Amino acid sequence: AAMSRKGVKLLVDSLTRSAKHFNKSEVECLVNLFDTLVARASSQFAGAGFDRTVFRDTLHSAFGMTDDVVLDRVFSTFDKGNSGCITVVEWVEGLAVLLRGTLEEKMKYCFAVYDLNGDGYISREEMFQMLKNSLLIQPADEEPDEGVKDLVEIALKKMASTYLLLYLRDYDHDGKLSFEDFEKAVREEELLLEAFGPCLPDIK
Repeated sequence: AAMSRKGVKLLVDSLTRSAKHFNKSEVECLVNLFDTLVARASSQFAGAGFDRTVFRDTLHSAFGMTDDVVLDRVFSTFDKGNSGCITVVEWVEGLAVLLRGTLEEKMKYCFAVYDLNGDGYISREEMFQMLKNSLLIQPADEEPDEGVKDLVEIALKKMASTYLLLYLRDYDHDGKLSFEDFEKAVREEELLLEAFGPCLPDIK
């Protein structure tokens, strides 16, 4: 619903404090963009936010993000209220992490994207799903799952300088990685932040 000028000013002031990484004029621009996106969305949310389709289209056009599984997971990390729509607060605070988050914030965000079932661990099956979706489409005569299974095994056992750092942190070797495991590995090698699929915009 349309807000009064005073309401918009209070909202911008509040978001400038909570989003931390954006200044006031940037927050104003993001609120204006939010209003534009809400106008594009279906009316089921009564102007309170926009849906998954608008969110995915926006991330695709703005950041070149194309992976359906990743985009759905990014939507879920933004949609803190689990309402099926992105509110203005979720929009601005989510973009603050996505675009300008600290390493700590980005680690929590990436881990949440990869933890498909939300149980606090990244399992072998979740690694498989993420890697499967982030690989290029293979020729029709090849069985893609077999190639991905091989890649997961390599990722878990062979690549000592990259994925293996994550696997080695799995001290009980149950094929699951906790956030603590993930954090330690990323601090040793920051490239592991997006180990299981591109879920952050590139630098440009």
